[in-house]
Amino acid sequence: MEFTSEQRLGDGVTEREFILGEIPGTLWTPESPEPATPAPLILMAHNNGLPKAEPRLVARGRYTAARGFAVATIDAAGCGERPRSAAAEQARADLRQAMRAGEPVDEIFESLVGPLVENAAPEWRTTLDALLSLPEVTGPVGYSGWTALGIRLAVAEPRIAAAGFFAGGFVPRAQREQARQVAIPLLMLLQWDDEGNPRQRALDLFDTFASKQKTLHANLGGHTGTPHFESEDATRFYTRHLK
Repeated sequence: MEFTSEQRLGDGVTEREFILGEIPGTLWTPESPEPATPAPLILMAHNNGLPKAEPRLVARGRYTAARGFAVATIDAAGCGERPRSAAAEQARADLRQAMRAGEPVDEIFESLVGPLVENAAPEWRTTLDALLSLPEVTGPVGYSGWTALGIRLAVAEPRIAAAGFFAGGFVPRAQREQARQVAIPLLMLLQWDDEGNPRQRALDLFDTFASKQKTLHANLGGHTGTPHFESEDATRFYTRHLK
């Protein structure tokens, strides 16, 4: 892991860009009292195709780091400015066309999101290995963000101790089956009027998780309308389970 830039932000957070092989990422860490105390880590994954510099994700990362957590995000394969496969680009075009025409989109979503999840998961695990070798970062580890990837990582990665999922209306069939194996504490956020994530599917997915501690927060509004106060609740959730 090579750090390529460092910036001290006004909210008591240090932001560093890094590169790990072909994986670009960002790490936010809080200012630590002396003697320095390593901070528990949260992996913050954006939805498929979006860049790690997406403003809403950056705001969440800084907010969470300012409250005592190390927060990392990456552009996994096919995300941000990294090369995208011709198959993924065709699937995105087909998806936009089908949605405009009001046609079924399940199989198109499956062909797009399924491979993205399978390609992203190994890179996130490689990143986790590197991050936990840093003296300022420690476990236990949390996950926040894209539901389909979060399920895949929660099943494959025993170091993840708690997870916060967004939406969940469309999750590939493979991850819906894997959800039955997820038993860590969960916080799932649902936007009641999310145009891209069918509500009932999200509710059914929540019911599928095997976790004994799982909480569902539902708010009115579309996909990007999650209220700011959910960041406060998420911080309390991670504090309970990671500190």
